Amino acid sequence: MLRFIPFVPKPPLIAVVRLTGMISSGRGLSDQSVAPLIERAFSRGRPLAVALVINSPGGSPVQSSLIAARVRRLAAEKKLPVHAFVEDVAASGGYWLACAADHIWVDDSSILGSIGVISASFGFDQWMSRQGVERRVITAGANKSFGDPFLPQKPEDVERIKALQAPIHRAFIDHVTVRRGGRLQQGVDLFNADVFVGARAVQVGLADGIGHLVPKMKELYGEKLRFAVSAPRRGLLGRFGFGLASEMLGAMEERIAFDRYGV
Repeated sequence: MLRFIPFVPKPPLIAVVRLTGMISSGRGLSDQSVAPLIERAFSRGRPLAVALVINSPGGSPVQSSLIAARVRRLAAEKKLPVHAFVEDVAASGGYWLACAADHIWVDDSSILGSIGVISASFGFDQWMSRQGVERRVITAGANKSFGDPFLPQKPEDVERIKALQAPIHRAFIDHVTVRRGGRLQQGVDLFNADVFVGARAVQVGLADGIGHLVPKMKELYGEKLRFAVSAPRRGLLGRFGFGLASEMLGAMEERIAFDRYGV
């Protein structure tokens, strides 16, 4: 009750932002959806530090980059340290977010890494042929229909997709290299999309140590701390059950992404 009495000093504050789920410009984590939370975390109540609690299998590289850039900009403006705490997984875009922190802490069973880029789709051309269905495509521009799942895959389309992936992968590698610096273990290929668990992730330099939010923050900043936790909320329509089909499809996509890592 002392914290409600005027002029009684309050315990130091740790601002906590939970970043859970797929990273996407639509449903899930996006710069637009988390911007108010991140801005508030750095500015409200004069925190000693900001903690990001991350549990994400990845998603959009652009949204990952935008969120991470916002964290770094505010950290520099407010001169505040940032700590990332990985729960089940920080893979691909999830690890991109973790690298926005100055220090990354993990559980013994946390999964980190997957520093790569993926493009996945289905091909239906053989099934259509067996059903006697003919695909007719007319374009203005030779490459307008590249990657069409209803046409046979062309080697030149594969090369074109790889060419699109290359600069994204390079940007991801540069981000990790800049943020983790000399902490990355030499002689280990960390950029081939492998994943690392717990202590092994610490050993190769993808994380700084084993640690959980409350005890680690108390160890670093003192026993008497306040924690202000915020997390993205579902939109008004979602909370009242509207857009149920879209919500279900999004939840299935997210579940599949998490299942890749066995969590």
